[in-house]
Amino acid sequence: MANPSEYGLYVPSTFIFDVTQLSQVDVNSPEFKELLVRLYQNINTICIALNLKDSAYYDTLEFVNGQLWFPNPLLTSATATKPQFRQVYRKVVNFGVLPNTATKTVAHNIPVKSGYAFTRIYGTASDQIGLTQLPLPYASPVLVNAVELFVTATDVSITTGSNRTNYTVCSVVLEYIKN
Repeated sequence: MANPSEYGLYVPSTFIFDVTQLSQVDVNSPEFKELLVRLYQNINTICIALNLKDSAYYDTLEFVNGQLWFPNPLLTSATATKPQFRQVYRKVVNFGVLPNTATKTVAHNIPVKSGYAFTRIYGTASDQIGLTQLPLPYASPVLVNAVELFVTATDVSITTGSNRTNYTVCSVVLEYIKN
């Protein structure tokens, strides 16, 4: 297996071409062919880097965000020819108003099956009048002020220990792998 420190987005910012001036190169010369090979290699490096980046795109539709998780440890050489890193998907749930000392559920519409695993579950809630923000989940030394966030196969659920209905704008980010 390759060394994990070899992964990442390492695209040089300056490409040095030691071939003669392009305007002076005959298109049939070895120098021009070398220039084309180097350009193709640099474009390929850029494409690979773009495909590996973690995209900062948050939508209510499923989106492949560019994160890669280690190969599925349940797969063996008998079940897979070569272990593959697993793509992470992202979806944002527009949760709406937080509940008043209760649990509220909103469907996430992800067809969760065996092998799915959530890698991150987080969100924020905003009080648009009081101009305060809460991270979700929210931990507090005063238990009734805590806000619990959890996900089931069908829903996102938030439980509040006190009245949080002044938090009217709430988004929950779900990131998950499918195998």
